[in-house]
Amino acid sequence: MPRGKLIVLEGLDRAGKSTQCEFLVERLKKEGGGEVRYMRFPDRTTPIGQMINGYLSGQSEQEDHVIHLLFSANRWEAAANIQSLIENGTNVVIDRYYYSGCVYSAAKQNPSLPLSWCRHPDVGLPRPDLCLFLDISAEAAAKRGGYGTEKYEKKEMQDRVRSLFDVLIAGGETGEGEEKEDIVKIDASGNLEEVRSAVWEEARKVLERVDGEGAPLRFVGKW
Repeated sequence: MPRGKLIVLEGLDRAGKSTQCEFLVERLKKEGGGEVRYMRFPDRTTPIGQMINGYLSGQSEQEDHVIHLLFSANRWEAAANIQSLIENGTNVVIDRYYYSGCVYSAAKQNPSLPLSWCRHPDVGLPRPDLCLFLDISAEAAAKRGGYGTEKYEKKEMQDRVRSLFDVLIAGGETGEGEEKEDIVKIDASGNLEEVRSAVWEEARKVLERVDGEGAPLRFVGKW
């Protein structure tokens, strides 16, 4: 039985990630006929996730390093389950993953939170077969419904996040990071059908590649 695939969607707040994740889950079920699991981070249902939710909604404050490690711990809570699902043939689609964890913390401009430090706690997590970055300007995202309700939904922060995603896509601070192999940028400023088509085309290619190569599940490596 072929293993499942791990596909992540990333982007600025209100870039359309959840909508495209839901589309991709349904398309994978239709095309592949197998099991598909949809996850999102942070997972606010766990005790750690509830602490994160309090921070994001402005109900509590956390020191920068502390909240960063809580976000990472929230992903580690799910790591064994993700690995098990994939090894047993279930495709997993995730709305935000460690990439967001890195760039949102680094975007705070705390000198002791460089991108490399922010990435390190996630070394060893299941590595995505594909990460789709839905690219949209902070100005365009701000015009979409619901924007501005959470801590990071401010234009200056979103601009820095977008720039740091470009650093990841280029291979990180060294230019040699595995992220440049994994992340594909998609223009999310077009209409819904155009974005859906681009998302499915990239997903289809990775499904064929992984099955064709018989590639095993990988894990996030050190820079």
